[in-house]
Amino acid sequence: MSENCSHDCGSCSSNCSSRKPADLLIAPNEQSKIKKVIAVVSGKGGVGKSMVTSSMAVLMNRLGKKTAILDADITGPSIPKAFGITEKAYGTKDGMIPCETKNGIKVMSVNLLLDDVTDPVVWRGPLIAETVKQFWKDVIWGDIDYMFIDMPPGTGDVPLTVFQSIVIDGIIIVTSPQELVGMIVDKAVKMAEMMNVPILGIVENLSYFVCPHCNELHKIFGESNIDAIAEKHNIPVVCKLPIDPSIAARCDRGETEDLEGDWLEPMVSFLEKE
Repeated sequence: MSENCSHDCGSCSSNCSSRKPADLLIAPNEQSKIKKVIAVVSGKGGVGKSMVTSSMAVLMNRLGKKTAILDADITGPSIPKAFGITEKAYGTKDGMIPCETKNGIKVMSVNLLLDDVTDPVVWRGPLIAETVKQFWKDVIWGDIDYMFIDMPPGTGDVPLTVFQSIVIDGIIIVTSPQELVGMIVDKAVKMAEMMNVPILGIVENLSYFVCPHCNELHKIFGESNIDAIAEKHNIPVVCKLPIDPSIAARCDRGETEDLEGDWLEPMVSFLEKE
């Protein structure tokens, strides 16, 4: 894909590998210029996908990149809380204005539109999918170097909508060591391959625990088989993240931008080379 890709295949004559049928693609708001779009996916919930999404945005932001997060997990949005965002997004005649974190990461999430963040979003699939489309085409994102899309778990309506409607530069698959999760990873990989979406690599969360007393490494969930799964699909396991209560505590307090740690640096380096 060209470095200057506009993500509008309908007006482009290039025959790149990411090209999709023009009638399915949706152009972003005319006041948005988004260079790279990275989707963060998982086959099941509870493996730390949103934490990886928010952390990747923070790390790229620290490198001076203009970053944004589109929270596509409509029924389980957690990105605003992870950043401590309490204000609401609002609309103008030109489009919706996203909220910003204290360090300037732009965020759009359904929780930024609800009167009460604890109100459940009890919507059917088509309405959820349409909301995700609106977050892409109706939000004035401005100039963005890296947009991260926090996807809901699984291979349902929203992943299908995103993969068909937006030119994705690559996906990061987040998993954990349990054998059951390995089977779910297979499903996520196969869906990406079916949709012709490039897989950048796998991030294994909850991979190990380092005892603070003896400094010994423990595999709480047993030995992982993710390397074998990755080799089978010829994709890299880029990072393995520890079980660290301080990470969850920071996110719960809305202090994601204050997290320190080099666990995701290999993925950052990988993205910079792309």
